[in-house]
Amino acid sequence: MPILGSIIKKAYELRHLPLELRGTPNAAKAQRKVLNKLLKKAQYTAFGEHYKFSEVLKDEQLYESFKKQVPVFDYNSMFKKWWYRAINGEAYVSWPGRVKYFALTSGTSEASSKQIPVTTDMIRAIRKASIRQLVSTVRYDFPIEFYQKGILMIGGSTHLHFNGTYYEGDLSGISAGNLPFWFQHFYKPGRRISKERDWQTKLDEIVLKAKDWDIGVIVGVPAWIQIILEKIIEHYKVKNIHEVWPNLSIYVHSGVAIDPYINSLEKLYGKEVIYSESYLASEGYIAYQVDYTKRSMQLVLDNGIFYEFVPFTEENFDDEGNILENPSTICINDVEENKEYAILLTTCSGAYRYMIGDTVKITDKSKNEIAITGRTKHFLSICGEHLSQENMNRAIKMLQDELGVEINEFTVTGIRYETMFAHKWYLGTNDDIDPAVAREKIDGYLSVLNDDYRVERLEAIKEVFVEILPIQVFYDYMEKMGKSGGANKFPRVLKKDNLTKWENYLEQIKK
Repeated sequence: MPILGSIIKKAYELRHLPLELRGTPNAAKAQRKVLNKLLKKAQYTAFGEHYKFSEVLKDEQLYESFKKQVPVFDYNSMFKKWWYRAINGEAYVSWPGRVKYFALTSGTSEASSKQIPVTTDMIRAIRKASIRQLVSTVRYDFPIEFYQKGILMIGGSTHLHFNGTYYEGDLSGISAGNLPFWFQHFYKPGRRISKERDWQTKLDEIVLKAKDWDIGVIVGVPAWIQIILEKIIEHYKVKNIHEVWPNLSIYVHSGVAIDPYINSLEKLYGKEVIYSESYLASEGYIAYQVDYTKRSMQLVLDNGIFYEFVPFTEENFDDEGNILENPSTICINDVEENKEYAILLTTCSGAYRYMIGDTVKITDKSKNEIAITGRTKHFLSICGEHLSQENMNRAIKMLQDELGVEINEFTVTGIRYETMFAHKWYLGTNDDIDPAVAREKIDGYLSVLNDDYRVERLEAIKEVFVEILPIQVFYDYMEKMGKSGGANKFPRVLKKDNLTKWENYLEQIKK
């Protein structure tokens, strides 16, 4: 029904436009308003009373008073001191009311699952930001019919586990289970398939139903989206996904950098697909891309999250990426472009000065745009080389482009080698790649991309090793670890227990 598309597009155009369509917001003013609102609402919780939010709110220097009164938290300290009480059913712990949902996540660096509170206010905020991202498409001259196409969202099961006090599951499953009624018409794979907990069964059902859907947008982690598209193409014996979904126009990706996957994905298309990045974490909807010509996202400044930035330097972090006591922190108006920061969140889910674990760069301060550069613990610096995830992603993309190959997954680790050190790369690909060539190329790229690496490569990093593995090895390992499915991703850096598990797994499959 074209009339439906016309109505939806007109509603998008005429509704109260989000900040990025109204022009560049006053970041400091918007953020102060958010912080004030969060502290007012939480002042009578156990957390708010303990840290004297009522007194903080009286101080005209609101942010300075707030950070003086409240310490920086990571997950372990926040959970052990506060969130465990909400898990046990206590109300008004760090946010008003009782928490109904907890998002399970291990990110990509922790062995055990984290339980992140997801309040009703946070669900509302995530929904609001998601709609804003859809609204932003009106600037791209899509035909009216585009606005009545299906949106395939690949994530965790909406069949959440209930333990008698709260529901828990992936944030994607929690969000999908709380979609507004009007969105159900567009949402795929639909309620029944979304409830399926077994990834392989869900995948099979999506493939079988694919021919019945008219998909305009796909949403999900790149590795799993690629698997789904490949399965659909194979099942229906077509040349590309556009023979099944001719109106597919946008891919909304998150979780990992898209660059290593672009070559593989574009072989599956029959026409151009726009890439749109979103920064949706279990702790909240942080940013999304508003200009598809740039690799950056605009912070959501007025939607239940207050941001702080910690310079990612040795003054604030140890060699393992752990934040030090009393780090130097600043708010949005004091950040500098192209410097790397760890990000702290204070949210309407009851997180305060909470280190989410990601590192970002401010790419355009005038437009409040950022790019994710990696994780505080997903960098490699065994001898001062300070190799970031951004460096790694770019090196792999350069390797793919130069050799004309697809590298679907990769991970790297630092090891002791003779009396010094070495890096070892594991590349997941089904293409024929000479490890010696890959080693030489990666080493050369990184020496150009990172001055610290170039210096340490001469002094302390005595060797670089590369092992080529079939891509299925990475997928099988994720399944063995219970992390197969749309919401999980392979860690880019392996350390300690995670490295031991990976090496043991490779030993077993080689026997």
